[in-house]
Amino acid sequence: MKRRYNSLNEYFREKFGKRVQKVTLDAGFYCPNRDGRLSRGGCIFCDEKGSGRGEYGILSLKEQMERAYMFLSKRYGTDLFMLYFQAFTNTYAPLQKCINIFEEGLKEASKLFKVVGLSVGTRPDCVPDPFPEMYASFKGRVEELWLELGLQSINHKTLKLINRGHTLAEFIDAVIRSKKWGIKVCAHVILGLPGEGKEDAIEMARILSALRVDGVKVHPLYVVKGTPLEEMVNEEEYKPLMLDEYVDLCVAFLEHLSPDVVVHRLTGETAKENLLAPDWILDKTKVLKRIEERLISEDTWQGKKLKLGLTHEELCPLVER
Repeated sequence: MKRRYNSLNEYFREKFGKRVQKVTLDAGFYCPNRDGRLSRGGCIFCDEKGSGRGEYGILSLKEQMERAYMFLSKRYGTDLFMLYFQAFTNTYAPLQKCINIFEEGLKEASKLFKVVGLSVGTRPDCVPDPFPEMYASFKGRVEELWLELGLQSINHKTLKLINRGHTLAEFIDAVIRSKKWGIKVCAHVILGLPGEGKEDAIEMARILSALRVDGVKVHPLYVVKGTPLEEMVNEEEYKPLMLDEYVDLCVAFLEHLSPDVVVHRLTGETAKENLLAPDWILDKTKVLKRIEERLISEDTWQGKKLKLGLTHEELCPLVER
């Protein structure tokens, strides 16, 4: 049965005729929100390893890909892969160094498996010119070229509260300049941030739709031990979401998201030993099933309620008056 949202898995199957599996990589980049250039300690929800598996220094890129290939090809039975430079901020270095690392990754990966895509995760304030132009040079090498930008929230006060160190304006700027070079942009967002609710989720979906982003990753806010967010929970300044609350936010977000946007994910996960709350994020299958069930029970789908302005037919009678 076809999903009621434009999932990445179905997007790949329609384009390539089979599953495409991401190979997540840690290339040793760091973050300006940790080393003192912007701040120290990172975002209030981020653990010391950041977003990624933290294998750099233990395994080389080649070793990471060899291990991933053995596991993923056996588990999913696929022979098509997409490299995903995930850990921390993968453009936070001299631009030529970044390009050389991506080049090395593609070169080593091509010896192991068929690479159909390349994706790089970064911050919207770490996409300086001429990076988009340089990165676009990989379009001739892969069929899918993506830049993943961590937005998290469109609310200025929320961005300050969670210590992101960037604004919505920087995200918009990075999207416009990247798409100019034909790079597909995936926005990372978090639902359930302190002080935010359904209206914030809806407006975020509308803004992403208006910007014509190509993809989105939706994450629930979960509390990792040893983070400032844990302190907020202990001080009763933040209460983790219940599963039904998260499902409500996801459905509202999807209803106002353009159906052209590819949904890369609708939940997130972390190691059980690092998690304080909520424990329901540990069951990814259950979360996705509940979202799908809600979409079906309410007979709704991605983009059903999206409206960014009056249609020509609606406008003309108003002008004639």
